[in-house]
Amino acid sequence: MKQKIYFDYNASTPIAAEVAEAMRPFLSAGFGNPSSTHWAGMPAREAVERAREQVARLLSCSPDEIVFTSGGSESNNHAINGAFFALRSRGDHIITTVVEHPSVLQPCRFLETLGARVTYAPVDPTGKVDPDFIRRAITDRTILITVMHANNEVGTIQPIEEIARIARDRGVLFHTDAAQSAGKIPVSIRELGVDLLSLAGHKLYAPKGVGALYIRNGVHLEPLIHGAGHEQGRRAGTENVLLDVGLGAACEIAQPWVGMPEVRQLRDRLWEMLRDSFGDRVVLNGHPSDRLPNTLNVSFVAMSGSDILAQLEDLAASTGSACHAGETTPSPVLQAMGITPEVSLGAIRLSLGRQSTMEEVAEVARRLREVVPAF
Repeated sequence: MKQKIYFDYNASTPIAAEVAEAMRPFLSAGFGNPSSTHWAGMPAREAVERAREQVARLLSCSPDEIVFTSGGSESNNHAINGAFFALRSRGDHIITTVVEHPSVLQPCRFLETLGARVTYAPVDPTGKVDPDFIRRAITDRTILITVMHANNEVGTIQPIEEIARIARDRGVLFHTDAAQSAGKIPVSIRELGVDLLSLAGHKLYAPKGVGALYIRNGVHLEPLIHGAGHEQGRRAGTENVLLDVGLGAACEIAQPWVGMPEVRQLRDRLWEMLRDSFGDRVVLNGHPSDRLPNTLNVSFVAMSGSDILAQLEDLAASTGSACHAGETTPSPVLQAMGITPEVSLGAIRLSLGRQSTMEEVAEVARRLREVVPAF
């Protein structure tokens, strides 16, 4: 039996041992309602607030600017829908890009049915948006700009700091989806200059079903969930203490991994092996340098990425975003980058993580040589 290799860390990460250990006590104790002031509720409240501080330290912001959510999709929906409903008397225009995650694009399309006007900025062949396009697109009716920090399929990192300056100069709220970047590259609110930022726990070695939304102090959003006054009145519903603790612990241990130099070396070595084996038959998708250190999206020209992976049952990888799994049409992200169907249909995303090894890299390269014709 062949060794099972996991190279799909952009889809989901395993729960880190330290995270599981931090959560363990709350499976049997700490069961009180965090809103209760008695002996059973106070430990739960303290655990949630400690987790909030841990998330805030990773992002270099204040704990009271962190709202716990059910994940990145909820955070994105809250930021976009919340800004629109809070500011619709002032304007109705939103600017985003064509390569955003569906949890950004779909809320924008939903709001268009309610009267919003949305500008979808194009990207260049490396997946980057032009900040000057964003600047020119702003009108006196623009209320929100939302641009992802790093792309989930090709890993391209966007010029968030420059776009943030443009938004700030024009008095427009700026949101970034940092689900893929947090823990891999620096994600400092002070440096990025954004007003809103989304996190997803399961991309950060925390459990699925938990995330966070950073909301700059002074920014008002319409709550996505209405009810009681949880999360300072910004998200109703009794806090999920177990998962909040997990996300906090994941953020606490993430800092030493930021930059991921060892993982970057593995990724680059894998690319070298593939290029040596397949020459011009393999193409790199995404920016050659401004890219997540763990992400390698390659296309095998005139082949099918899904067919290749079907022959490699013991390799966990993706033909693109996990949200597009099973589709045989070209990735919308690659299409937006202007990549031809002959190339984009052969795309495979190999995303490495903390547990990846050189032995796995060499084995993946070897298995690909078995199923992909040499040049």
